[in-house]
Amino acid sequence: MAETTKIRIGLTAAREIEVDVVDATAVTEQLEQAMVSGEGVVWVEDTSGHRHALAAASIAFFEVRSDASNGGIGFGS
Repeated sequence: MAETTKIRIGLTAAREIEVDVVDATAVTEQLEQAMVSGEGVVWVEDTSGHRHALAAASIAFFEVRSDASNGGIGFGS
C-alpha cells in the first residue's frame, strides 16, 4: 500500500477538513494556486476515491503532514 499524506485544509467559515492523499505535492500545488487566484473550485481526491470540492475563495490555510508523523501537540509518551 502506498504511503499516504494527510492534508488539513482550513476554511474561512471556521471549519476544517482532513483528507488522506497519495500525491501531496500535486494537491499542495493545486491549493496554492487556488489561494493565489481566489477563484474557482478545487477538487481534491482522497485515497478512497472520494472527491471533495472546495471554493478557492474560502480556503484560509492548509497543512501537510506525512503519515509517519503523529501530529500530536502537548504531552505524549
